[in-house]
Amino acid sequence: MSSELNKIQLPSPGKLNLFLHITDRRADGYHQLQTLFQFIELADELTFSLRTDAKIQLTSDLPFKAEDNLVYKAAATLQQAAQISQGIDILLDKKLPIGGGVGGGSSNAATTLLALNKLWQLNWSLSQLAELGITLGADVPIFIHGFAAWAEGIGEKLTPVTPKELWYLLLAPDCHVSTAKIFNHPNLPRSTAPVTFEDFLANRCHNDCEFLVRNLYPGVDKCFQFLNNLGPVRMTGTGACLFVPFDCHSDAAKAFAQLPNGMQGFITKGSNQSMLHRCLQSLSK
Repeated sequence: MSSELNKIQLPSPGKLNLFLHITDRRADGYHQLQTLFQFIELADELTFSLRTDAKIQLTSDLPFKAEDNLVYKAAATLQQAAQISQGIDILLDKKLPIGGGVGGGSSNAATTLLALNKLWQLNWSLSQLAELGITLGADVPIFIHGFAAWAEGIGEKLTPVTPKELWYLLLAPDCHVSTAKIFNHPNLPRSTAPVTFEDFLANRCHNDCEFLVRNLYPGVDKCFQFLNNLGPVRMTGTGACLFVPFDCHSDAAKAFAQLPNGMQGFITKGSNQSMLHRCLQSLSK
């Protein structure tokens, strides 16, 4: 990549948890879990432009202060860690559902770290970026590494896997599920027995948060009941987004056509390599 590069535009893709089991709760309050991350071809878009001063400027349509956004925090954290005196202008075009369990904030943070690693010519390794990223959020490393993965620990122990790249009908209920509320709820299952990738392939996995979220958020349950008529429904992360897998786009499109007015849905494809990393590879050639 040219050393004169001063602007870059990159996708910030979402992810699905194809299942989520909680196996234990640690003394520090963090949960031990097992999950399978796969990326989707639905993404936010981030544009980065170098500044001549050290200021970090984030522009978006989100209704909260820029300093509270993980994009800003990621840029500031990397700037401090690398002792960089150069600033950045960042434009965030938000397309992923907010608070839906598709990892938008974590993905935005990872895209920011990877983009600034290029623009600031830091040459940090993915492992170094992931180590910094986990201080911003447990899901950030999966987006930095950019491959579908079986995750354990608190989500930081990643093993590459290659599940089928299916088509998904993704539904975004009109509610914001609080991850902290779900993980701190006394009724959340916390002792699911460990499973293997073979168990996943044999359809012996589920989402431990799903029943609780459906009880606490009627809008999620309403969407779940509807999707349940179309195929096997799963919730991603702590919700609220729900998805149904299909073997081909046409089947997903037929299901999408049945959505009633007022339900926000997307058709998207699963991908075992992040579209962000595909873009970065093409830029490096």
